[in-house]
Amino acid sequence: MNTETTPSASSPAPAAHAAPHALRFHLRSVHLASVFGADAFGTKAERFARFFGTPTFLLGQSAVVFVWITLNAAGLVHFDLYPFILLNLAFSLQAAYAAPLILLAQTRQADRDKASAENDAHHREALALDAAQREAASVAQLELLVALMRRNTELTELTHQLSQQIEGLTREMHQHMALSQR
Repeated sequence: MNTETTPSASSPAPAAHAAPHALRFHLRSVHLASVFGADAFGTKAERFARFFGTPTFLLGQSAVVFVWITLNAAGLVHFDLYPFILLNLAFSLQAAYAAPLILLAQTRQADRDKASAENDAHHREALALDAAQREAASVAQLELLVALMRRNTELTELTHQLSQQIEGLTREMHQHMALSQR
């Protein structure tokens, strides 16, 4: 499996104001997107391998086999009489081509699953790192808030003390002025 990263996967993180690409963790496995490759053979081989498991194929093959056996057993045609050796050869030929294509598809799917699991692990690590950074920022903000509340409490106490001193001085001045006016 090719584990090289694409240039876009190793590029620096996007700017803080830009939203990160939703599938940025899957960029390192973009080369696995096509099962058999991007060429014409790969496209046809993938379609062929996927078609083998469909109900359309199974019903179509069953219909062909039924017609084949019915025509030859009834004697309407004589190209493959009982024990249907040509039909057996056709099945063998089909299996000879289908098995490697199906195995190739399974191998490539396993590679894609592994790459997807690795991408998910990277994504989870990034989420955990982001969560840890947010938690650290929250703790720092909480510590700042506690410090500001402490300082506010100190200032409130100082304001209260100064208010009491001003009140006492005002009373003394009032008494002193009241005595001097008599």
